[in-house]
This record gives sequence, structure tokens and C-alpha cells, in this order.
Amino acid sequence: MVASIDPGEKGIQELTRLATTYALAHGLLYLPVNGVQPPAPTSAIHAPLALFPTSFPRSKFLLAQKLQPLYNVLYARVATDERFLDKIMGSVDGVGKVDRFTGQLWGCWKQLRDEGIQQGWHLGLFRSDYLLHNPDCGKEVSLKQVEFNTISSSFGTLSYHAAALHRYLAKSTSYFGAFPGFNLGDLPQNNAPAGLARGLAEAHAAYGSVNAQILFVVQPNERNVFDQRYLEYELLERHSLHVIRQTFNELAESVEVDPSSRVMRIKHPVTNQAIEISVVYFRAGYTPTDYPTQTQFTTRLLLERSRAIKCPTIQLQLAGGKKVQQVLTKPGVLESFLLDRTRWDGPDFTEADVALLRDSWMGMWGLDEDGDGGVEKARSLAEKLVLKPQREGGGNNVYKSSIPRFLDTLPLAEREAWIAMELIETPKGIDNHLVRAGSGSQGAVKAETISELGIFGWALFGPGAKEIKHEEAGWLVRTKGTDSDEGGIATGFSVLDSLLLVDE
Repeated sequence: MVASIDPGEKGIQELTRLATTYALAHGLLYLPVNGVQPPAPTSAIHAPLALFPTSFPRSKFLLAQKLQPLYNVLYARVATDERFLDKIMGSVDGVGKVDRFTGQLWGCWKQLRDEGIQQGWHLGLFRSDYLLHNPDCGKEVSLKQVEFNTISSSFGTLSYHAAALHRYLAKSTSYFGAFPGFNLGDLPQNNAPAGLARGLAEAHAAYGSVNAQILFVVQPNERNVFDQRYLEYELLERHSLHVIRQTFNELAESVEVDPSSRVMRIKHPVTNQAIEISVVYFRAGYTPTDYPTQTQFTTRLLLERSRAIKCPTIQLQLAGGKKVQQVLTKPGVLESFLLDRTRWDGPDFTEADVALLRDSWMGMWGLDEDGDGGVEKARSLAEKLVLKPQREGGGNNVYKSSIPRFLDTLPLAEREAWIAMELIETPKGIDNHLVRAGSGSQGAVKAETISELGIFGWALFGPGAKEIKHEEAGWLVRTKGTDSDEGGIATGFSVLDSLLLVDE
């Protein structure tokens, strides 16, 4: 791997100028913090970006792509195993009884089942995130999963632009000799927008109404709007599918679900036309702040009652919980989802497939395990751990030296909502230059970095996961300074990056 990149001060300045201009010209954009002004945005800034692509072992990139179809099917099966999810995430026996947000989601799902409503199809636009593991800075480097995302897996389209940016800089400047032996073919193509749009289009086709439209449920004042808009444009240009965007609050006023047919219709804000909805794509709804009142949960429940295909359904959202990730590591659990042919219709998997998945996991356990044993184990190994709650979106974890103090204040009743995970020890001495809008005279800031690879995939499946269509659907890279434990782009910790594949 390339540990240090230095084309000189003038080279950095010119690359920064070229990169930021390209980003602004090609939609690698964010809205500024206070940039959303009614009735429309009036300005934009370039998204945070890495000036150089990050070198990454070719074999590990190919492995991550190979793992994605296995994960697609695994989580489709987890989402349709009601007994398993009730036990792990429910409000009676599982995490939901101590984690209020999880309990509210599970309660909505339980109410749907009590009403006799079953989802005909489920759509997942997934992202499996990985870091390279290099314990004790040895020669062995392995690929380890950070988490698996089942809702609002973002930055697919901006990652496409980030890869195109690095390809442009390579073609136009050859990076001023910063990469000896550089080959343009070592920058892999990234087709995430096309792949993710194809998943949504397949769901629309399964719904079966040509004139229906796709609903994006979005957060108010969304700064990452361009990532979402590009997917909207892809759907229109490649698949002739129209998108309507609304927040939960807007939907509370505009949506209707026919009680007999369960057809969902939304009143268009301009034409007042009643638009039938084929697919509901949630880019909101993954965090408690998306539900400030009961009204938002009521609206979510109404959407779930409809026959529109949800991406994801509540149960698929619950399947992405950290507790599920941890329970899957227990002996025999993964095998029950992939190898038990009495439970699942094809595709068939092998012991080798199971071994590949298990090899991608770090050690994990629940803080509620073995009485006080789970907590005491976490306390004794704190410097090599991260504690994770059942939350998405970054900024929620507890790391290393902060763990003992956190455990001292964690109520006994809330332990079940947390898992402990061994920290992935990333390679040391990898440099990059990070460029954030508004950095002024600092320009590109050189930093020792850590890069996280995300592989996108989609899965469309029916009850019991008996019929599953799925694909691997592109990738993203997020890079941050080693001084940051958290890794979200939207939360300000990371920048968008791409890959330079190297042979080990």
C-alpha cells in the first residue's frame, strides 16, 4: 500500500484547485449549513473530499464484492424470520423493551401483524462497511466488517462522482508523479447510481402499475440532497420513473391509503393530482430525531399499511440492528440462516460461504450476557473495544478509554441495548490530503488517515424470502483522520474518497 503521497506544495495547490472546480462542475455537492432557503436553495458547496485515491489491496476489494451477495440473502432471510426478530429486537423479549426507539418501531410492526397486514414484497438497498485489519502492524491484512446498513444507505451517487474526480485528476495530471508505477486501470469503475436505481426500478416493476411513482421520504432541510437527487435523475432518465419527495410532516397532510385495496396515493403539492405510489424509499426514519412526536410514527404506520413496496419495511430496518449483527456471530445462528435447507428455499450455500462471512467479523458480545460478565469483560478490555447502541447515522458509539466511565453510568436495564465489539486495528502510516469547503488558506489538509470501504447491494424478496432478486451495486470509500473514532460524512468526520487497487 502507498503510505505517503507528496507531489510538492505547488502540486497540492494545483490538484486542490482542479479537484474543487471539478466537484462544483459535476455535482459533487452539499448544501451549506444554513443554505436551505425557501422556496429553493440558492447556493451549494463541494462535498468533503480526499485529494488522492486511497490504495487498497485488490484481493480485499474483490472479497468485499464477493461477500455482498451472501449478505443480501442473509439479511433478506433475517427480515422474514419473525420469531427471530421478536426474540432479538422485540419489546417483550428483546432490545425493544429497554430501547424506546427500537421498541416503538417493533410496536408498529406488531400492530401491523395484529391487523393481519403482511408485506407482499420487501426492498433493501444495503451497504456493508469494512475496514482493513492489521493487528500489531504485521504483514497479514484482513477485511473486517464494521456494520451492515439496511436503511438510508447513502452516498452511493456522490461516491460515483468521487471516483470520477480521481480518474479525472489522474488523466489530466498523472498526479504529478505522486504514484510511481500508477496505472489508470487500477482505479475501479463505480456504478453505484445505476445499481441502486435498478433495485428501485425492479421493485416498481414488481408492484405492477405503470403509472405509479416512487416516493422518497426525506428529512426536512436535507443537506445531502444532491446524493438523493442524482438517484432521482437516474430513475427518470434510465427507467422513465418519476419521483416525489416528501417529509413525514408533509405526508401527514398529503397521503391516503385505501382501506380495502391498500393503494397509497399522495396529493401532488402543485397539481393536487392524486398520485399512486409503487415504492416508498426511506431516506429518513432511521433515527429518533425523525420522530419528534407521535404524528411521525402514525404516518410511518400508515405508509407500512399500504401495498406499496417499502425500502425498507420496518422488519428489514430492525434486521439491521447492531444486536442482530452480534447475535449472528454466535455459534450455529448464521448456519441456521444459510445452511438449513429445511427452512429456506434456494439459493444453496456451503460451509465455505459461512466461513467467508465469519472471517469478516470481529469478536462481539452483548453487555447483558452472563450476568455482569459482559460488562466486566468490556471494562477489562476497554482499550481494544467500541460499544454500539441500536442507532444509525454516526456519532453514537463509545470508544476505548471512555468505556469504563460510560459503564459506571449505564443503568442495568439498558445493558441489553448495547453490544461490545473488538476494535478493528487499521494499517498505520497512510497519508492523504483532505479538502473541506470553507477551509480557506489551509486548502488541503495533510493527515494520517483511515479509510472505510462500503459495498452496496440490493435485494427484492417476498414472504419467507422464498424468491430473492439481488445484486452487488457499487461501492463507496470514506476517509478520515486517525484522530477521529467516528466515521460519518454527514456528521462531519469523514470525506468522500475512492480506491487505487494495489497487489499485495
